[in-house]
Amino acid sequence: MSLPTEITLDERDGAYLRQAITWSATGRARGNRPFGAVIVSDQGEVLAEAWCNTSETGDCTGHAETNAVRMVSPRVDRETLTRATLYSSAEPCVMCAGAIFWSNIGRVVYGIDAVRLRVFRGERAEQRDAELSCRDVFAASPHPIECIGPALIEEASAPHSGFWKS
Repeated sequence: MSLPTEITLDERDGAYLRQAITWSATGRARGNRPFGAVIVSDQGEVLAEAWCNTSETGDCTGHAETNAVRMVSPRVDRETLTRATLYSSAEPCVMCAGAIFWSNIGRVVYGIDAVRLRVFRGERAEQRDAELSCRDVFAASPHPIECIGPALIEEASAPHSGFWKS
């Protein structure tokens, strides 16, 4: 499979994606897989920030994007989330794409893509993911979900370097 082409972001999207990448490094430093997410309103208010905490909690659903959706959905109405952006250090997996869909978040910007991430993960069965793009999940949505990425690939890749064992 060919590698997706990197997207150039504007200053605002770049700044929030870098925040998500910082959360991915935080997750790694805490012994988790290196993923981070930030949800931002259309007015620029940070609504939620999270990292993957699967190792800390033992909860296999504790992915960064899902954790951020869990934080925001009880506090913010679905209409506001329609105009919000979820920034993810990596392309959301199928489960996280589903959470994004159910939350009504209308826009996603991500760092490293799933194809490049699979190179880091290697071929061990427990490190493999469902090879279905978040774009496929979003395309099946009855409401639009804009998806932008990959972006800032080198920066988003840094927390993964040396983490995954093949």
